[in-house]
Amino acid sequence: MADLIRPGDLDEDRLERSRRIDWLDMEKVLDCNCLVVGAGALGNEVVKDLVLSGCQSITVVDMDRVVRSNLNRCVFFGEEDADARRFKSEVVALGARKLDPKASIVPLIHRIEELDESEFDRFDLAFGCLDNVAARLHLNSHAYLHRLPYIDGGTMGTSGKVQVILPPETPCLQCSMNRTHYHVLEKRFSCTGRETSFVEPKLPAEITTTSIIAAIQVREGLKILSGRKEDCLRNVLYYNGLRNASEVFEAPIDPQCPMHI
Repeated sequence: MADLIRPGDLDEDRLERSRRIDWLDMEKVLDCNCLVVGAGALGNEVVKDLVLSGCQSITVVDMDRVVRSNLNRCVFFGEEDADARRFKSEVVALGARKLDPKASIVPLIHRIEELDESEFDRFDLAFGCLDNVAARLHLNSHAYLHRLPYIDGGTMGTSGKVQVILPPETPCLQCSMNRTHYHVLEKRFSCTGRETSFVEPKLPAEITTTSIIAAIQVREGLKILSGRKEDCLRNVLYYNGLRNASEVFEAPIDPQCPMHI
């Protein structure tokens, strides 16, 4: 005898509307293990979107503490977090668990460079929500080495970009590095390899751009999990919020890039 569907039963499934998207593999989404590096503005939005999309296992890596200037674009942070100078990754994990108590959100309070290399093998997706070149390149190289799909996002005021790295099929982040990026790296590290301190200007940021870039990152991740890699970005998407325009620029594989030699 067929099971009876009573009025309102469908509304009891929190993912029922997502299951109506024919290409979305909700079982793969529920079973995935995601790495989110950076718990600032982009990290807040990416974790929020992942949890609401059904992802049940997320590790959030960030060493920084909440400050009041974060509060205009970070959905999980509040005044009390800034007053107490709480760690960003812990606050994000706590807020995400409130969105879905069944989700396992693990905060790691350290730099991505301190994550043991063996850890990369246990993730299905990596999301870069970083604001510095050195950390991006570290995540890029380890993700590429471990054949871990990596989705990088970045914003600057009302502009932003997303790049999907699918090892070994697509160019990696380092393939599109330019002289400006290397100049920043040269300032950050001395010739002896020891870290040096220097002042970087604060970058403009606002929530509407952040939310759009994070949404694109997560949607690309959902495509990968659902076996739709052919529909993913293969180059670099640039978003201009002032003109409400998006453009994709070619980023070919650099034959001299160490990730491809």
